[in-house]
Amino acid sequence: MEKKKIIIFIDWYLPGYKAGGPIQSVSNLVDHLKDEFDFYIVTRDTDYCESIPYSDIISNQWNVTESGVNVFYFSQNNLNRSNIRKLLHQTPFDSVYLNGIFSLYFTLLPLYYLRKHKNKKVVIAARGMLAASALGVKKMKKRFFLGAVKTLKLFDQVVFHASTENEKQDIIKALGNSMVIKIAGNLPQRTTTQKNTEKIKIAGSLKLVNVARIAPEKNLLFALQILKQLKQNVSFDFYGPIYNAEYWEACKALMNELPPNISVSYKGSLESNKVLAHLEKYHMLFMPTRGENFGHIILQSLSVGCPVIISDQTPWKNLKKENVGWDLSLHDLSAFASAIDKAAVMDQQEYTHMSNAAYDCAKKYMNDPEIVNQNRHLFNV
Repeated sequence: MEKKKIIIFIDWYLPGYKAGGPIQSVSNLVDHLKDEFDFYIVTRDTDYCESIPYSDIISNQWNVTESGVNVFYFSQNNLNRSNIRKLLHQTPFDSVYLNGIFSLYFTLLPLYYLRKHKNKKVVIAARGMLAASALGVKKMKKRFFLGAVKTLKLFDQVVFHASTENEKQDIIKALGNSMVIKIAGNLPQRTTTQKNTEKIKIAGSLKLVNVARIAPEKNLLFALQILKQLKQNVSFDFYGPIYNAEYWEACKALMNELPPNISVSYKGSLESNKVLAHLEKYHMLFMPTRGENFGHIILQSLSVGCPVIISDQTPWKNLKKENVGWDLSLHDLSAFASAIDKAAVMDQQEYTHMSNAAYDCAKKYMNDPEIVNQNRHLFNV
């Protein structure tokens, strides 16, 4: 039986990594389902916030990756309405998957031209973009965009992909209850790790890490404010592209005010294929984010036995009860400081017990066949 063909439109894709979660979400989806579907990915030939094309691809034509996936990399000069229309006309497909809501070239224009393909299934991944907190950023621009989409009735025949029940409610609140919405959890990155590797832990010290772009929504400044309150010896390394220069200057100023028991170091950007190996070097992930639709880095951290200290603004809940970390309110800096100090005083035995629980928690999620089945039915139903 011939495999169904699915075109995916996404602003940034592999080998890019600076756009973070969306790239991870789509690459994991493709990795898990490529044996059942033929994927054709349409994207830019540059990474997020970059202008230099990737070195190992050919722009403006189909490339076949090592894993056998077809990717079309648009150059900036060729990314326009007529070429998107031409691509949809010349490429045979059964379904279209649009990653995100507010992209002119990778959501709005494909939707507009797909009106002539009423027999084709269109799935839109909201990716947290319709949450109240996300809609509050660049509010007028997004309101205009959604108004145009409603006027043109571009959402009338599509299926929305929500990764959680909460996201489903966000979509209904933003677009109304007439939308067709399917819930499918985000698929995990495949790993070959068969057991948790024990990390050396000395009571009274702690190695923290964060991997996220440097921007207000990731809350690095808040994290540094918490570190000022700590009593124990703590080191904090953080990785990620600098997205907001003004915000970064504020972070650097605060880094200079930290007490002697705190060591902080910015390590630059980290390519996605190196994340797991780096996470293994640390005791815990520290990310008091303002909001995550999923939080791939949280699952990746748990998967290498690295417990997490995060905000309660992610789908990852009840972490203390599961003994895999803490999910805490952003209104309580002292609760974060207390959790980090408590983690720092842990001895080897107590920490190893928590590390193993984190590893087991991740494996339980990663080995859940229902999540794969939910994603499969996005295209089969």
